Amino acid sequence: MKSGEAPWPGAALGWGLGLALVTGGLITGCGQDSSKDGAGPRDAARTGTDSPSPSATPPEDLCTRIVTYWSREVLDEDTYGDYQSMGLSNGQYEILMKVVDAARAEKKNKGEPAADQLIDRQTRAGCEELYRDGAPSGGPWQ
Repeated sequence: MKSGEAPWPGAALGWGLGLALVTGGLITGCGQDSSKDGAGPRDAARTGTDSPSPSATPPEDLCTRIVTYWSREVLDEDTYGDYQSMGLSNGQYEILMKVVDAARAEKKNKGEPAADQLIDRQTRAGCEELYRDGAPSGGPWQ
C-alpha cells in the first residue's frame, strides 16, 4: 500500500461520501425549526406570525398601571410629588390628582378598600379618555 492510499479499495469513496452526507445534512438543517407544525423562523418572518417579540402594551394600559401605582403611593401623603420624578406625563399627572382627591374622600367616608376600588375605576376611565384617539396631541408631556 502506497502512502496516501486507502487501506482497501473503495474506502476513499466511502469516506468522501460519508463526509458529504454529514456536511450536507448539517447545511440543509440550518434555519429549520423543530416545532411540531414545521414552521421555522424564516416562515414566521415571511408570514408575520410567531413573532419572537411580545406585542406592544396599549398606552391606556400603561397609563392605568403607572397612575394607579402612584395614586396609591401618594394617597396618604399631603402632597402629590413631582410628576417628572414619577415618570408621568402632564395628562397622566392630572388624572392622578383628580383620582387621589376623590380617593381621599372615599377613604375617609367608606374606608381603604373602597378607595382602592375607586382608584382602579377612575384611573382606568381617565386613561382611556386620555388615549381615546391614540397618543395625546399636545406634545409628549401631555
